[in-house]
Amino acid sequence: MNTKLLIDAIVRQTTVLIAQLSTAAGIRAPLAHIADQVFLELAREIEAQGVSRKVAADMFGLAIRTYQKKVQRLTESATIRDRSLWEAVLEHLQEHGTTSRRKLLEHFNRDDPIVVGSVLNDLVSSGILYKTGSGEGVVFGVTNEPDLAQTRREQSREALVPIVWVVVYRSGGIQREALQKQLSVDPEALDDALVTLEAQGQVERLGEGERATYRASTFLVPVGAEHGWEAAVFDHFQAVARAIANKITRGRPHAARDDTVGGATLTFDLSPNHPYREPVLGLLKQVRAEANELWDKVQDYNADHPIPEDARTEVSFYFGQSTVSHDEA
Repeated sequence: MNTKLLIDAIVRQTTVLIAQLSTAAGIRAPLAHIADQVFLELAREIEAQGVSRKVAADMFGLAIRTYQKKVQRLTESATIRDRSLWEAVLEHLQEHGTTSRRKLLEHFNRDDPIVVGSVLNDLVSSGILYKTGSGEGVVFGVTNEPDLAQTRREQSREALVPIVWVVVYRSGGIQREALQKQLSVDPEALDDALVTLEAQGQVERLGEGERATYRASTFLVPVGAEHGWEAAVFDHFQAVARAIANKITRGRPHAARDDTVGGATLTFDLSPNHPYREPVLGLLKQVRAEANELWDKVQDYNADHPIPEDARTEVSFYFGQSTVSHDEA
């Protein structure tokens, strides 16, 4: 197995996914922290695999002292998310109200004026900002500022709840401090999400205070739900990554007929009048229905016959389907 080629290919595909997520629905998520975050997470995981810091430093092509200083610096600032210029411009207008292009360029004088102009055009085209006038007299303002600010806060809160839920579920039990460290979100927002999940019966709190542990027995985002797609995407991506990692660590990275760990990817070529077009396109619906039916049966049985923690085996089954027409390829 050529591990280096495999890693390079996975990194390329992951960057495509990150790029699409960061620009989804007109939102420009900040990416300035990505390189540091990748380094820190890689360093932590490599050391968790039993590799010494000296060897880990060598894997990154760094001297041990440089490696240690970099890990320390990034660990200390792990909860700080760098703001993008896109966010800074929007926040400035939300705080100061309608502002002329000239004053905006003066305020952001350390940034390339061409980039500032591109950000303003992008915010206007996204409907987040409006502009009036022309030339030197053009001014920019936030569209329905109070409503927009409130909507963004509510969307962030609603999106965080399922993310917290899936992380708690997959952890098997996690303390609030560890959860805060893993998610790097606003503490008050995290507390609100935990309170919401407790009230809905989706998360259980064991103990009190800082040592309280949160657990979740299930995680489910129903088909058609307006919120929670972020958590569902994360859960699916995590399941695929865990299956691959599990396969590799077991020392048998090839398929066998009796496998209980692994996956399969099949690609079908279809024409508009292909006799098997409908069965192929219906695979997702069919497998989802069968899997959900089995999941319901397992949940009902487990409710009547609780599984002791030391006898519990978690099986994560993932599947997916995508279609790409010839003119999209």
